[in-house]
Amino acid sequence: RDWSSDVCSSDLAKKFMEEIKKGDKVVTIGGIHGKIHEVQDTAFILEIADGVRIKVLKTAISMDGSAALNQTQA
Repeated sequence: RDWSSDVCSSDLAKKFMEEIKKGDKVVTIGGIHGKIHEVQDTAFILEIADGVRIKVLKTAISMDGSAALNQTQA
């Protein structure tokens, strides 16, 4: 088992979560698309439609899905 790749992957995920800010577009691991409305300690408030907000754990954000979403809209 290559432990170094696990550590690198974990570091990337941590950095990704720390850099998410209000206004960023993200995708959850369940496939829900939304825009960050508020950043909390362990969760984000996502706006998924005009005036519709949900609270999701930070660990529920898909790093790969969110990166792909932002690339296609850039």
